[in-house]
Amino acid sequence: MKTLVIIPAFNEEENIEKVVENIKEFGYDYIVINDHSTDSTEKILDEKGYSHLDLCVNVGLAGVTRVGFKYAHDNGYDCVINIDGDGQHPADQIDSLVKEIENGFDYVVGSRFVSEKKPFTARMFGSRLLCLLIKIKTGKTVFDPTSGMRALGEKVIADFSSSMNYWAEPDALCHILKSGYKVKEIQVKMMDRQGGQSYFVNPFKSIKYMIAEILSILFVQW
Repeated sequence: MKTLVIIPAFNEEENIEKVVENIKEFGYDYIVINDHSTDSTEKILDEKGYSHLDLCVNVGLAGVTRVGFKYAHDNGYDCVINIDGDGQHPADQIDSLVKEIENGFDYVVGSRFVSEKKPFTARMFGSRLLCLLIKIKTGKTVFDPTSGMRALGEKVIADFSSSMNYWAEPDALCHILKSGYKVKEIQVKMMDRQGGQSYFVNPFKSIKYMIAEILSILFVQW
C-alpha cells in the first residue's frame, strides 16, 4: 500500500528534525506542510533537504492538512497517515494504523484511551464533552476525539482533498462517522510534546477551540 505521512508544522524548530528523522528510519514517504512558521522551521527544512511545502500565509490546521491530502490524492497514495509535528507520535506506531486500512477500514484513529483510562484533568473534561457530543450526533462511541494521529484510506483522501469542511480532529471524526465510512479506533503509544509550546497553553485559545468544535459538531457536521 502506497503510504504518505503528512506532518503539519507551525513553529516546530525544536521538534521537526527529530520527527522527520524518526519517520525516515522506517522508510515512509513523507511531506512536511510548513504553515508559514515564524521561527527557524523553514530554515531547518531547507538546510536538511527534507520534503516539504512552505505556505505563504498561515492557514491553520484544517487548511494545512487539506494541502497534504490534496498532495496525496494528486500523487496516487492509497493511505495517508497524519501525525503532529511536535514529536508526540512515534513512527513505530504507524504500521498498526496502516494495517487497519489494509483490512478495509476507511479512517483509523490512533487513540490514547481505548484500553487505558482517561485521566480526570481539565483538558480531559473537554475531551469527555466532545465524546458526548459526538455520541449524541452520530450514535457512536469514541474515546480520543482530539487525537492528531490518524490514517485515511483512499476514499477519505479523495473526500478530504476536495471538500473538507472541518476545523480540527473532533468535527472531522464526526463528519466521517455521519458519512458512513468504516472507522476504527486503536490503542497507540504517544509521547509528551518534545519541545516548544502547545496551542492549548493559552487558555483563550483553548476556549476558542472548544466553542468552535462544539458549534461545528452540533450545527455543521450534518
